[in-house]
Amino acid sequence: MPALRLAVFDMDGTLLDSLPDLAECCREILAQCGLPLLSDAQVRTMIGNGVQVLVERALKASLAQKEKESGVASSLPMSSEEAVSRFMAAYTPRATRLSRLFVGAEDALRSLHAQNWKLAVCTNKPEKAARRILSDFNLGSLFAAVGGGDSFVARKPDARHLLGTMTQAGGVAARSVMVGDMSPDYLAAEGAECPFVFARWGYGPAELAARATADAAAMRDIPALLERIMPA
Repeated sequence: MPALRLAVFDMDGTLLDSLPDLAECCREILAQCGLPLLSDAQVRTMIGNGVQVLVERALKASLAQKEKESGVASSLPMSSEEAVSRFMAAYTPRATRLSRLFVGAEDALRSLHAQNWKLAVCTNKPEKAARRILSDFNLGSLFAAVGGGDSFVARKPDARHLLGTMTQAGGVAARSVMVGDMSPDYLAAEGAECPFVFARWGYGPAELAARATADAAAMRDIPALLERIMPA
């Protein structure tokens, strides 16, 4: 009897439109540093490689903007580690204040679950925040594993992050599919040697579709697409 099929989902830009809360928290940290605030569109380009990278990119972009406007070199009033710590203190309790599941996400997940797919999340977001989000949307019970950016010794694009999540969920790469919207998702799937479905509704570049096993325009398309990729 073949192993159960496992659908592994990225979170930000795939299951969750998290940009509004991420951008608000970035602006909070920038304001504390006395730096220019960034727009949602600017922050959107910085998402996908975990909180530390997001905060560092936001600080760098805002600092460059301030120096361009003033003509004077500036320095940060806090370390990047302190900025990340403050970001997480602000973000974790409010991660779903403005953020919402993408249209069709809950129905697609419940449909896959009913079709005996195992489900997992593999995200560069800290595990505690990811689990809090799933709980807030009453989806936690659907997932066999949640692999956060701090759950293993490596994180996406390193395949060990995805493979570790698969193992926790009781799955194997040969019977798993990764669904995501960014290059780290694709590279992790490539390293794990499993199919990759590009989420065209997310934050990633459209050209990533050409490198994917398949692509989907909306979450509602995922159950039928995964059935074609990996029949029972």
